[in-house]
Amino acid sequence: MKSVITTTISAADAAGRYPSTSDLQSVQGNIQRAAARLEAAEKLGSNHEAVVKEGGDACFSKYGYLKNPGEAGENQEKINKCYRDVDHYMRLINYTLVVGGTGPLDEWGIAGAREVYRTLNLPSAAYIASFVFMRDRLCVPRDMSAQAGVEYSGALDYLINSLS
Repeated sequence: MKSVITTTISAADAAGRYPSTSDLQSVQGNIQRAAARLEAAEKLGSNHEAVVKEGGDACFSKYGYLKNPGEAGENQEKINKCYRDVDHYMRLINYTLVVGGTGPLDEWGIAGAREVYRTLNLPSAAYIASFVFMRDRLCVPRDMSAQAGVEYSGALDYLINSLS
């Protein structure tokens, strides 16, 4: 799984060299942010059901037409699948926070996502609306510390930009 540490080691090994000072500084910065990332992962993990529900609700509120016949949320089964997908992405956000790199999102969530959504007639904009809501809904210090919020928001920004 890709992380700052594995990327640094892989790049150095591919070049047949030891990690440079700047490589090691990058790893050190990643390690220094680990406590904040783990706090964000813990808060998300302990509250994921509410976060996913609010994000999904915001999506269906913004895109009410999705509940029309022939659309992605035309019946309860399809609505449940949309919430399941949002939950899946939030689990990947959690893994990304734990790992300290975008590997989980890149490998399991983003690669091919746009093509799948297009093929299944699922609007990626609706998922993006959910993630934007979850990012913007964050309240520091109610939900987590400021630095944990930066890490959480950064992971969501990465996902939002990747799906856009």
